[in-house]
Amino acid sequence: MSVAGEPGARVRQLREKAQELNQAAERCSDPQERQRLRDKARHLQERSEQVGDVGEKHVRPME
Repeated sequence: MSVAGEPGARVRQLREKAQELNQAAERCSDPQERQRLRDKARHLQERSEQVGDVGEKHVRPME
């Protein structure tokens, strides 16, 4: 895999994991556990956005 492709793969992984955690939260009956899962999913989503931003900086041509 090329260096330019790595941020995209990482972003995809983080987003998939966040989606899985959100789905698990929906199935969870314990309110505290549900909130913990949602918080973790939100954190991963934020990380995916940060990684995506860094990856875009490397991919964009200089103007």
